[in-house]
Order: sequence, then C-alpha cells, then structure tokens
Amino acid sequence: MPDASAPTLNAATAAGAAPGPLPGAGRSAPFVRRDADDRRVLDMMVEGVRCGGCVNKIERDLKSWPEIAEARVNLTTRRLHVVWRGADQMGDQILDRLDALGFPAAAYDPETLRDADRAEQTALLRAMGVAGFAASNVMLMSVAIWAGHGEMGEATRGLLHWVSAAIATPAVLYAGRPFFKSAWAAVARRRTNMDVPISVGVVATVAVSLLETATGGDHAYFESALMLLFFLLLGRFLDRRCRAKARGAAERLLSLREKTAQVITGTGAPSTVSIDALAPGDRILCAAGARLPADGVVEEGRSDLDASLINGETAPKAVAASDPVYAGMINLSAPLTVRVTAVGDGTLLAEMAQLMETAEQAKGRFVALSDRIVRYYTPVVHLMAAIAFIGWWGFAGVAWQPALFIAVAVLIITCPCALGLAAPAVQVSASGALMRSGILLKARDALERLSKVDTVIFDKTGTLTTGRPVLDKTGVSDDDLALAARLACVSTHPLSRALAAAAPDATALEGVTEHPGQGLSAPDGAGREIRLGARDWCGVMREDLRYGLRNEANDNAVCKGAAEGPELWLARPGQPSVRFSFTETLRPGAADAIAALKRDGVEVMLLSGDRTKPVERVAEAVGVEAYLSQCTPAQKIQMIEKLRDQGKSVLMVGDGLNDAPALAAADASFSPSEAADISQTAADAVFQGGDLRSVPMLLNTARSARRLLIENFALALGYNVVAIPFAMAGFVTPLIAAIAMSGSSIVVTLNALRVKGADRPKTEAAV
Repeated sequence: MPDASAPTLNAATAAGAAPGPLPGAGRSAPFVRRDADDRRVLDMMVEGVRCGGCVNKIERDLKSWPEIAEARVNLTTRRLHVVWRGADQMGDQILDRLDALGFPAAAYDPETLRDADRAEQTALLRAMGVAGFAASNVMLMSVAIWAGHGEMGEATRGLLHWVSAAIATPAVLYAGRPFFKSAWAAVARRRTNMDVPISVGVVATVAVSLLETATGGDHAYFESALMLLFFLLLGRFLDRRCRAKARGAAERLLSLREKTAQVITGTGAPSTVSIDALAPGDRILCAAGARLPADGVVEEGRSDLDASLINGETAPKAVAASDPVYAGMINLSAPLTVRVTAVGDGTLLAEMAQLMETAEQAKGRFVALSDRIVRYYTPVVHLMAAIAFIGWWGFAGVAWQPALFIAVAVLIITCPCALGLAAPAVQVSASGALMRSGILLKARDALERLSKVDTVIFDKTGTLTTGRPVLDKTGVSDDDLALAARLACVSTHPLSRALAAAAPDATALEGVTEHPGQGLSAPDGAGREIRLGARDWCGVMREDLRYGLRNEANDNAVCKGAAEGPELWLARPGQPSVRFSFTETLRPGAADAIAALKRDGVEVMLLSGDRTKPVERVAEAVGVEAYLSQCTPAQKIQMIEKLRDQGKSVLMVGDGLNDAPALAAADASFSPSEAADISQTAADAVFQGGDLRSVPMLLNTARSARRLLIENFALALGYNVVAIPFAMAGFVTPLIAAIAMSGSSIVVTLNALRVKGADRPKTEAAV
C-alpha cells in the first residue's frame, strides 16, 4: 500500500489540480512488484503526455538504461509500464528521471485518471467559452474594419484595432494556457511536443497583430488568433472525450471494486473497514444486494449471485458453503459469510483489469511503425515551417507578415497527433470491445497474429465439450436411478457427481464405502452388498450368465456400448445389473462457431486424444469433417508444424492446461477458461462464460482491428501528404490549419471506435 505520508492523487484532483509527482525517498517502493522472472515491474501514470512525440521521448530515454528490459507508455491511458533487473530502489531513479524530463509520475489509479480528465475537460470548456466569446466580439469590429476599409479613417481603424487588442490579448492568455504551459515545460527541458508549434503559431499571430496595431499597420489578425484557439480547444476537448471512451473497459472493471467491507470481529459482530485493511483469512459478511469486496469461499449461507462480470452468464449463479466467490459479484438473495482468499491486486477482478491494460499497451508492428514515424516527424515539421517562411519572404518577395502566417499554418496543420493516435486508439478500442464480450487478451501482440489466422484447430474434451459428463436416462427406471444416486452422492468422482445430479433429491445410504478405481459399495440390510462402479468390479458378465441374460449378440452390444462412452454399473444380489451411460455436453455455441468459421473461409480441424467413437460423434454434432483421434501432444504439435509449413496461420483452441504444448506451438492460441484458471492458461487470449462463438468473434475483431489500423494510417498519412503542400503553398490560413489538425485527430479516434463487440446467446446441447 502507498506510504501514508505521501499525498494521494485523490487529494490532488479534489482541488481540481492535476496529480503531482510522489515526493520523498523510497516513493516508488509501494508500487514496485516482481514478475515470474524475478524482474521488477513498475506501473505509474505520467502527466504531460500529449502526443506520440512525448511517448517516444520517455520510452527512448528509459530504454537507453542497460538495466531496463521494457519501457512502454500508453498514449490513451497515460500509463507507464517499466520492467528492469536490479534493486527495487531503481524505481526512485526512474521517477526522478521522469521529473527531469517534465513528465511527473503518480500512482496509477483509473478513478483518479478519470477525475483528472474531467477536470481537464472542464478547463478546456471554460477556455473554449472565453475564446469563443472574445472571438465573436472581435469579429464584429473586424467586419466593421473590412466593410469600411475605403472610407474609414486611420484614427477610427486604429481605435478599433486597439479595442480588439484589449479584448483579444487577455482572452488569448487565458484560453491558451493548456497549450502554453505544456509548451513552456517542454522547452524548459530542451525538448518539444505538439503544443510547441501550436503555441508558437498563436503567440506569433497575436504578436504580429499587436505590432501592426502599435505602428498603424493594416495586418491585425486578433480574430484569427482567437478562432484558432477556439477550434484547437474544441479539437482537444473532443479528443479527450474519445480517448476516455476508448479506454473505458478496464476502468469500468476496477470501478466495480467496493470501497468498504463488513468484517466479522471476534465477538461475531460485523465492523465496517476499508478494503485496504482486508487480509486473506478474514471473515466478511456480504448482505443481499451488496457487491463482494474480495475473492473468497462461502462459509455460511446460501444465495444467488450475479456473476455476469466473471463468467459472462446472465442467469444468477447459486452458491452455498465451500463454493468460491469473486470480487465484483453481486449478492442477490440472502446474506453470506465469506472467508477471504485474495484481496486488492490479487483478486480475479484486478487480474482481469491487468490483462485488459496489458492488451491496451500492446506494441505490435503497426504501433512500432507509428512510434518511428513520430520520432522523426516533429523536427521535420519545424524545418518545413522555417523553409516556408524563408522561401516566401526571402525568395518570393512576400512581406514578412504574410510569410509568417504561412509558416504558422504549416506548424499547426502538420501536428503529428493523428499519427500518434492511429494505432493505440485501435488497440485500446479493440481490447475494450473484446473485454465487454467476455474475452481477455493476454499477449501484447495477440490481435496482430490473430488477424492472420486461416486455420483453427480444436481440442475436444474441455473445449468443444464442457468436459462434464451428463447421464443418459434412456431405459433407466426411476427406482434404479434413485438407488444408484443414493450411493453416488457421497463421491466426488465426475461420473458419480453426474449421476447424483440427475436425482438431486436423493439422500446418501448408510455405510457407503468408496473403492478407488473400482466404485462404491453399501450393505443392503440383509448382509449382502450393493455395488456401483466399473463393469468388471460389479461382476456384470458373471451375473448375466447366472440369470441367462448373456448371449453373443447381447455381449457384443454391451461391449460396443461400453466402448462408445463412459459408464457405471449398478449390481444388486439376485437382480440383473443396470447400466448407466453418460454423454458429453457440447459447449454453448459450438456448432454455431464452427459454421461461422466456415462461412468466413477458415479451415477447421479437430485433434483429440480421446477414442475414435466419441471423437466421431462430437465431430458430426458440430460439423467438423477433418478430425483425428487418439492424438498425443507430440502428434498435435507435428500437425500444427505441418500446416505452418504449408503456409497456414494456425489458431489452437484448447483448455489451456493439458493442451499447453500445442497452444505454444501454434501461431496464436485461445482457451475457454474457468474464472480461477485465467492466470494458469498458456493461451494468448481466454474467454469467460464458455460460449464457443467467442472464437469467430475474436477472429472477426482482430481482422477488423487490422483493417482499421491500416485505414487510420492511410487517413493520417494521406492528410499530411495533402495538407503540407497546400499549407506551404499559402492556400491554408492558421484558422483552417487548426480545424484540419483537430479534425484529423478526431477522425482517426472515431474510426478506431468502430470496433464492436457482440453479445453471445447462451445455448447448450448434448452428444
């Protein structure tokens, strides 16, 4: 937890100020953690990040340190992620370096970031209002000057210019603060950012206008400076709104955390404490209608939970003693007493948000390309502006005032905002859309690899099927089922649990004994034994002969049936044995997912280690023509490598544990995952809720993201290719340049928001 002596971000933003740097020695210690490779990891929020140039400046500086393995800044979330090998104390050196660069760091808190953004948006609206009001008044006087240019005397024109200056100068000083402060901070540290050319353009326009007014000249452009600021502020305001919407998914997750918890004290009475004070092992009370503040296990009570946040299912989840529950779930019915197992960053909710943020910070090929372009773009912009001024003034014979305005237009119109946002905006938007559909990206470059997939390989058990057997009641009497369930309900074996689930009202027989690997037995009250279990242990063949039930046809049928699926036998003295057969349950949407993939031109295969008959049955049920049974993990890898040698890009869909080698061998991997297994899966992405329609949804979103990335680069580069020559040729005023520059940033951000998720209907089928 943060040191109590360090001021919190909430305190800073409550006063309407931006979060400031954390003071004091050891200030990074509360935020440094270790990863699986024993490296130090620091995630902070950095202030003053305005464009791709700022991102590049921070990353390039930190990556020059030999100890630092990773340094990434997300332009949309303003999150800095640094990984290094060495002492924890290096975190303080990193924060000091950020301060020196002009990017003070603060603890990353989505709620605080949201508050800071709201404060910034309010300030931008106020500045925009001042600029718009002043511009409208100055414009009235400018119209009078233009309309009466031939008849108006110099004294009258000069007076109107001075009145315009009196209105415009303080308005520019106030409305331009968002740009001036950022530009000054950058210049003071001998660097540049997108606000430097903007500030130079605005200040140059006002300075030239004041000079012309003082010397009685005709070139006063106060209304242009004000309108320029107005549209720049409007563009920045809309840009901030778009970015906030794009990064909303992870923030919404973390905003679901409760602030307090009801801890049961030694006296048994609940006491309200901050969730920061919770620890594993605490007992908490969760009232009906309340949200769980931590992960845990139910100790007392029975209730229904809204678990849609975790498993993607809309139907309430029934829980009772010993059932796991997770932070963010809503208790719907009755109070629960829960033993805490994980708190804070250790909860599943925090883990999901961390996966989301990791995906948002992804640096694929397109993002890296964007960074490289922005790195060299800014100095080129200043050089082109200087060339435009010198060319028009020194060689074309144009007066210095019009030449200066052409240079200002070049500075403003060529701002690299659109290029810097082109890739990160799509990344954040796609990750958020998938998150809302229950899909979590784990690998940073997963979207890029998934967009190229043309072949999907499915595992069977635990992937196409749920891995949970279901009793086939065909031909089974109610009395036989009730007796078998009374034995089965004392066992945790999957087949026993499936049998007991088919008769939920059954109560356990007395004296039931479990024989590992064989089955269950209990006395029948007459000194004899009832058995439920394997065919041989229950003596099925022996009893069939005794009662004249065995013949060649019967034996073959029984053997065939046993080979087709799992079974249990109920053996009772003096009565024929009863066979209970079990089927596999398809995952929801399995057949629909296969059909959707085929419609999209994706080749689908099924590779399973199971026997031939069950594999054939599942393949037929879901519509897969190409399948192999009894595959070892090595054979699955060989098939993947063979497909890759043929030029295929393979997505492996497996349960994440026993398919880990195949998942690692494929170009991309995807796992259905139970909530608590997210961190255990070896896949690039996992989906909650179990609906296999997540597979085509993931691929479609990845392709859509790639398409939008290309579109954004085309828009950003096309804008600059067209705009720069027009500006240098003198066809663009500073006002038009401001509108064009702001518009380009908004267009690429809005285009990125076109990535959409989709709701998955819930269905279930058995085979």
